[in-house]
Amino acid sequence: MNFFRGVMGGQAAGPQPSGAETIQKLCDRVASSTLLEDRRDAVRALKSLSKKYRMEVGTQAMDHLINILQTDRSDSEILGYALDTLYNIICNDEEEEQGPGTCDSAAHSVGGTELFLLLWQDLLKLLTALLKNQGVQVQGIILVSPMGVSRLMDLLADSREVIRNDGLLLLQQLTKSNAAIQKIVAFENAFERLLDIITEEGSSDGGIVVEDCLLLLLNLLKNNSSNQNFFKEGSYIQRMKPWFEVGDDNSGWSAQKVTNLHLMLQLVRVMVSPVNSPGATASCQKSMYQCGLLQQLCTILMATGVPADILTETINTVSEVIRGSQVNQDYFASVNAPSNPPRPAIVVLLMSMVNERQPFVLRCAVLYCFQCFLYKNQKGQGEIVATLLPSTIDANSISAGQLLCGGLFSADSLSNWCAAVALAHALQDNLTQKEQLLRVQLATSLGKPPVSLLQQCTNILSQGSKVQTRVGLLMLLCTWISNCPIAVTHFLHNQENVPFLTAQISENLGEDERLVQGLCALLLGICIYYNDNSLENYTKEKLKQLIEKRIGKENFVEKLGFITKHELYSRAAQKPQPVFPSPEQMLFDHEFTKLVKELEGMITKAVHKSSEEEKKEEEVKKTLEQHDNIVTQYKELIREQDAQIQELKEQVSSMASQTEQMQTTITQQVSQIQQHKDQYNILKLKLGKDNQSQGDGSQMNGLQTEELTQLREEMEELRKQHTLLQSQLGDKDALINTLVSRCLCTALTLLVDRLLQELEALRSQVQSQSAEINQMKTERQELLRRAEAGVKIMQIGHFISSISQHMLNELTFHCSSESRAELEQQLASVNSTVAILQTEKAKLQTEVQESKKEQDDLLMLLADQDQKIHSLKQKLKELGETVDDEDDLDARDQTDDDEEEEDDDED
Repeated sequence: MNFFRGVMGGQAAGPQPSGAETIQKLCDRVASSTLLEDRRDAVRALKSLSKKYRMEVGTQAMDHLINILQTDRSDSEILGYALDTLYNIICNDEEEEQGPGTCDSAAHSVGGTELFLLLWQDLLKLLTALLKNQGVQVQGIILVSPMGVSRLMDLLADSREVIRNDGLLLLQQLTKSNAAIQKIVAFENAFERLLDIITEEGSSDGGIVVEDCLLLLLNLLKNNSSNQNFFKEGSYIQRMKPWFEVGDDNSGWSAQKVTNLHLMLQLVRVMVSPVNSPGATASCQKSMYQCGLLQQLCTILMATGVPADILTETINTVSEVIRGSQVNQDYFASVNAPSNPPRPAIVVLLMSMVNERQPFVLRCAVLYCFQCFLYKNQKGQGEIVATLLPSTIDANSISAGQLLCGGLFSADSLSNWCAAVALAHALQDNLTQKEQLLRVQLATSLGKPPVSLLQQCTNILSQGSKVQTRVGLLMLLCTWISNCPIAVTHFLHNQENVPFLTAQISENLGEDERLVQGLCALLLGICIYYNDNSLENYTKEKLKQLIEKRIGKENFVEKLGFITKHELYSRAAQKPQPVFPSPEQMLFDHEFTKLVKELEGMITKAVHKSSEEEKKEEEVKKTLEQHDNIVTQYKELIREQDAQIQELKEQVSSMASQTEQMQTTITQQVSQIQQHKDQYNILKLKLGKDNQSQGDGSQMNGLQTEELTQLREEMEELRKQHTLLQSQLGDKDALINTLVSRCLCTALTLLVDRLLQELEALRSQVQSQSAEINQMKTERQELLRRAEAGVKIMQIGHFISSISQHMLNELTFHCSSESRAELEQQLASVNSTVAILQTEKAKLQTEVQESKKEQDDLLMLLADQDQKIHSLKQKLKELGETVDDEDDLDARDQTDDDEEEEDDDED
């Protein structure tokens, strides 16, 4: 003990040891001491030094501390010191300042139960710290440990709140970015336990424990489709509804309540996020509507006194709950604000969007809500556009259309952009509303005639307003006239629009104006691609000539590419929600980036395409449309005939049941007739016996005669009924046979028509292929002739070359140097001609081989077609149709020709 007093006590004589030396001595003491008390004091000293000398203690004492945890497990005090020391080594400076709830000497003097709790706390905090600093490695160890995750999950069910709360923090770190552990935790009944804890702690009014539970739920559900499906199938969405129950007085919310409600809204958004699969999102949206969660969120949306950040997040949450869900969108359209008079929630939100005094994030949230309301909602799009049409405008109330027009032409550039994008979403993929919006007329000033909305947009665009305003208007115009030839015609009808666009594109402007140039190029390209050539001065061909003359095709395509190269384009293309760090960077809309991606390539091809190629494409389109129309007609005919056949089958079935009933009635009546016959025979026998045995049977005979008369009348009546029923049965049988034969005839006629159509198509195909074969035969003969001519020319060339060489050799001795040079030049020319002829010969031989191969392929195809025609003819013959063979047709044609010649001779 004197050793520790020297280390920990007062000043000693001589030089003081350094921290590393002291730590080394303490480590040696821990390793070599046999007494538990000495080891405990040494570990306690290491703990006191671990904050100041964290690196030295970590490098020298780590192994000794781990050994203490294994060998001295029975002593809780030394375990507490060891755990505190390890915690101080692992944690960063901020965590050290907070402290782990260390077990100092005073704390360790308490009772055994409290000491045990402190040890558990230290252990859990140590594991949490390890996960923060070495998360992947610790997650891997826990994942491979048998029942490792399950034992940690038991912490949530611990009755001691301290252990449960530390377990929540540990599971938060454990489930970060590890889908496998997230699934295991979810299937260990985590959702049930966490929701129970949230309810016990007071839901949104609860404390930090509720926040920890919500953070853990977010870890388990975010980007984990398996856990999301498990959460939905377990009916846990229904348990979220009570979280959002708010009262009339919403003032004075605590910071913790704001945090809790914010996390709860994020949890709802995770379940219906646009990045999830469409099927899973739709299912969750349906559950949220059915359980009343959407209705509860709309109540918060329209409540007063709600903090601004909660209101903004609620708007974003409602947006994603209704996005693409027709039922939810219809409900949202019916929500009214509690005002006098009541106004639709959409109108109230749009008033905030176009109000420049509202916070920027709130305006972005309202725009997102409006976009989600119109997403795949043609009914809602029609309702918004209808508020702009002259026949539906109500001067006594503010409508959505009026607010959008007001924002579109206000002095605030952000309002211009938001209104333009919102109006573009009312036209997205809706040709009807694009055409309807062309009817909108605006009164610009007193005494002047109204102008169309389209014209007013182009007027503001040409006035040179702010970049944000012009970008918004150009996006609106591009969305409006794309895939709408009528709108393109209206746009081109204004003689100033095309010169303005070409001037904008052709100028060399700064970086800020490049995006505007690219959008102008896109707008002009749409005018080319969707042009129906109804305006003589602005046909496709004339617009392309204008681009080539004023701008240049390559320059036009380069300017068009400025859009996708802009730094903010890729950010907007990532997700539907408009999230921007500042209003100035609010330039691109997510849906518009999809339109640009779709149109850029098509416009580039359209600009470079020649008029002949366009004509060919138009012809192909017309042919395809005709083919589609024919197919549609046949489909309709088949549907009608199927309906007729089904109706006839039902009639046959009804008549068959009636026939069975009549057969039953006839059988009963035959049985009754037989009974009457038997009674008649018995009475007749009795009458004969009575005549023999009694002489005075006149009275009896009289009675029997009356009975016999009555029986005869009944039998006659039964015979008449029997005859009538048999005649009715015969009529029914005849009608059934008629209907059955009609059904069979209809089906047979359809089958024969289809077979005849196939036969006709095959005949035309065979004729075209025969023409191709004949043409190829002609080409092959021509190629063979040319090849033979080439061989002859080659032979002549070789002969001329040899003669020339011979003559050159002979004249060498008789000619001057100039003559010799001239002869050599002529020889070189002849040799060059020979080489060219050899090349042409090789080329011709290759073409001959290819022609032979193609001819063989066509002959094989023709044989297959002949076989198909033969099989189809056999089918027609089996069905009873008269089919003429080709030989019969040829003979008949020859006979007809002969008869015509005879008629001519007679004439």
